[in-house]
Amino acid sequence: MNLQPLLDALDIQENAAQAMADGLRTQIEELHGRLREAQTHLEHLAITRKTVTALADRLPARTSSPDVPEHPDYPPILAVFNEATCPLRARDVCEALDHELLPKNIEGTRAKLKRLVKLGILTELDAGSFAKKS
Repeated sequence: MNLQPLLDALDIQENAAQAMADGLRTQIEELHGRLREAQTHLEHLAITRKTVTALADRLPARTSSPDVPEHPDYPPILAVFNEATCPLRARDVCEALDHELLPKNIEGTRAKLKRLVKLGILTELDAGSFAKKS
């Protein structure tokens, strides 16, 4: 009986299975590497969270509302509205801040007042008339 064709078929299947196993081992090694990178990244994030949380207690408290934009023009504008007894126009705010009553100054102030309206700090009662939101 001639077993050679059967042995040749087994060789082909063994070679295919060996190639598949080698390919899977390579994928496993790549996945182990990616897993190590992900674990390292998670450890770094945990350290960062711990550091940020520890530092948060040491930060000074904010003196202004967190909604107020970080710009030096806004606190004086809000101070004008804190003293106001009636709605103000951009021109009134410029006068209160001793700005020259030039169109560029009035328009710049109006833009800032509109931004404060969008942030919910001021309200626009009618076109161009602003008041502090209560």
